[in-house]
Amino acid sequence: MAGQGSLTQGDTKIRYGMASGGQGAFIGDVYGKSVALGGMAELAAGCFSLSLENTLTTGRDLGIPSDRCYETFGEMAETEAKRQDKIDFVVIVSPNGASFDIAAAFLSRGIHVMCDKPITMEVERARELADLAKRNNLLCGVTRAHAGYPAIGQIREMVRGGEIGEIRFVNAEYHQEWTAALAEKAREAQASREAGPDSAQGIAFHVENIVARTTGLKIKSLCARIDNFSEDRASYDTASIMLDYEGGAKGLYWSSQIASGYSSGLRLRILGSGGAIQWSQESPDYIEIFKTGKPGEQWSRNKNGFHPHSRNFARIRRSPSRGHLEAPANAYKAYMDALAKAKAGHALNEIGADFPDAEMEVDGVKFINKCIESSENGAAWVHC
Repeated sequence: MAGQGSLTQGDTKIRYGMASGGQGAFIGDVYGKSVALGGMAELAAGCFSLSLENTLTTGRDLGIPSDRCYETFGEMAETEAKRQDKIDFVVIVSPNGASFDIAAAFLSRGIHVMCDKPITMEVERARELADLAKRNNLLCGVTRAHAGYPAIGQIREMVRGGEIGEIRFVNAEYHQEWTAALAEKAREAQASREAGPDSAQGIAFHVENIVARTTGLKIKSLCARIDNFSEDRASYDTASIMLDYEGGAKGLYWSSQIASGYSSGLRLRILGSGGAIQWSQESPDYIEIFKTGKPGEQWSRNKNGFHPHSRNFARIRRSPSRGHLEAPANAYKAYMDALAKAKAGHALNEIGADFPDAEMEVDGVKFINKCIESSENGAAWVHC
């Protein structure tokens, strides 16, 4: 069933459902608020838990009729696809490992998908899902929230415009203290749910994606070392990666979940032949720009001439915590802007969707698997 053809012509309202995210879940609440921020879509259905009682309770709290609260994800996909007022897309916030089957169930029934990362850690399955979305003319997005920061869009436009010349070197890192202390054993289950069995590799996903999004660089080869500094923990907690890009640029990535003092230390530095740009998620409204031979500058989304597309994502007045809501909300805004165009009859290849999608997920999964291959072979260089 082709997704675009199944949308009700003339009906501009966007309806969505949620897979997982019931009572006691963290990320489902965050993404529910993120969707609501734009006022573009309404929650109409859900299978919020493997427990029907939890699903019904969550649905009641959210004002969803009981006949649209489903016991299984498969039942939800099949039943919603047959409704005249069916959901247009589903938000998948399930534990890692379950996302692929849920996404495939909805895509195969003509329903667009927005899935929390990672959808899968297997290259073949990531490719299968991207092909399924393309074949059924559907949008398959991935919630990599950093893509929604206005500053990230601005950096991309500056790099594209040649403002720092030809890229020579990229340094990106993502460090957290999530599993820094052995005392975190009490939340090991939550850590496993959030990051999967290989947490350092999981957050390295973000590092690879933010570099690809801002620079457009393609990785030619890499050398990775993945470490576990705790004998009491099964997951890897630190990854160090050197990279060669097509065209001659070099890179260095570092991701860690044992970095005490850091809650979300995603950082990016891009060095070019004519200058450099750097950004930190902990100060998300600011970009530091250095032009060769000139004093450094600090740009703010509130004071400087950000690119119009980047300004379009600056929807909340600046505050210390606003980025943690606005960034994922902007990822959903870009997704729903594209979906609204699809509902209006535009071909997906003409929409110009600006959100992390299944194709970028394929690249990310390939990157992670190459890092594992390199590390398992003594940090050998591997071709990508």
